[in-house]
Amino acid sequence: MTRAGRGVRRARALVGAATAAAALLVVTGCSGGSTGGSSGDAGGDVTIEFAQWWEPELPDGQFRALIDTFEEENPGITVNLVSGPYASTKEQLFAGAASGTMPDVVGLDGAWVNDFASQGVIANLTDLMKDAGYDDSQLASQIQVDGSTYMIPVVNFVYPMFTNDDLLAKAGVSAPPSTRTEFADAAKKVKALGGDVSGWVLPLSLEAPNGVQNDVMSWVWASGGSMLKDGNPDLTNKDVASATDYIQGLWNDGVIAPGSFTMKEQDKVEEFTNGRVGMMIDSLAHINLIRESNPDLKFSISAIPAEDGYTGERGIPYASWGIGVAENSAHKDAAFKLVQFLMSEKVNSELSTMAKAFPGNTASTPDFSDSDELFEKAFEIYKAGYPANEFTGLPVAEDLMRQLGEQLQSALDGQQSMDDALTKAQASWEVEF
Repeated sequence: MTRAGRGVRRARALVGAATAAAALLVVTGCSGGSTGGSSGDAGGDVTIEFAQWWEPELPDGQFRALIDTFEEENPGITVNLVSGPYASTKEQLFAGAASGTMPDVVGLDGAWVNDFASQGVIANLTDLMKDAGYDDSQLASQIQVDGSTYMIPVVNFVYPMFTNDDLLAKAGVSAPPSTRTEFADAAKKVKALGGDVSGWVLPLSLEAPNGVQNDVMSWVWASGGSMLKDGNPDLTNKDVASATDYIQGLWNDGVIAPGSFTMKEQDKVEEFTNGRVGMMIDSLAHINLIRESNPDLKFSISAIPAEDGYTGERGIPYASWGIGVAENSAHKDAAFKLVQFLMSEKVNSELSTMAKAFPGNTASTPDFSDSDELFEKAFEIYKAGYPANEFTGLPVAEDLMRQLGEQLQSALDGQQSMDDALTKAQASWEVEF
């Protein structure tokens, strides 16, 4: 399979959800509600833990307020939110998976699902939905392994290009770049401003290797390319080679912010928020954080630049706030009630609105009336292209990113050619497939 690879069917479902939301249409379907068909945990009051990175990325107090509503509607169930940055949440969940002590409800990245399902540490949601009498036709997408659902995307985010308007203006760049040549030119001009300012920021930490997905492969997808062929690795094709050679050129020109090899996603956002970077590829989820941390920062979003002369649809990187239930949970019934609540029409509309994201319930509609103008701009970008994330659902997706990241670091550092880097990564990926 090409483009969205194994996730193309889910990607099309997301397009449908976005289009419906943008047109303010309501799709007929059950809302799920906060109780659904679950019968409740026996034995009285229960407390469930919900580990996620969502609360810190939302306006202060808003997510807790939603959970308070859930507790009011479900007396006897208390939710203990375990909140932290994406990277620390990931570390906690992988440690919990190894020790069999995962929290009852878990925020999930699609790249983790195959590993967790294979280990048997997250519950089969297909079974839980059946037990609860839950109508899954309202779900925009489901992430499955071997035909069973293990993650439900609650809200979905695109990863456009963020540009610091003031820095670009000072550098003589009048509009966000649309092509690779324009991007390289803008990056050089921003870097030429001097001081500690860089044109672009590229996080390539091997500890949290999702920069390979969001900041490297996004250049491939933006020009309609793919890293897969018939569902198998295809890292040495001309599209991947062109994108990585382009990044090598930016590196050689010195326009990329220093510290890439140890930089994680949150570090990238801090660099941009503090005005030290002209451009970055990032999630809409961080608009709130940027606004709160630096209210004076003027920034725009646009589609990721494509190869010069490319006129086809642009792939838009996307990621989800996914949700699952731990297999070791003693309160799966209560845990799934929380899942139902977050996926219900009204609550999912509220959550997608506050998160600046696309809803996971097909009948949910974000409220555009008071939303950031960038939110509506994101819908335009999204509808003009197609959602692309070929890592979702792949076996050992995190390891695949890390393996490619190791080779990219070596090439950028001058220890090998980029062609050799892709050839070695291709060989290591083939072993995993």
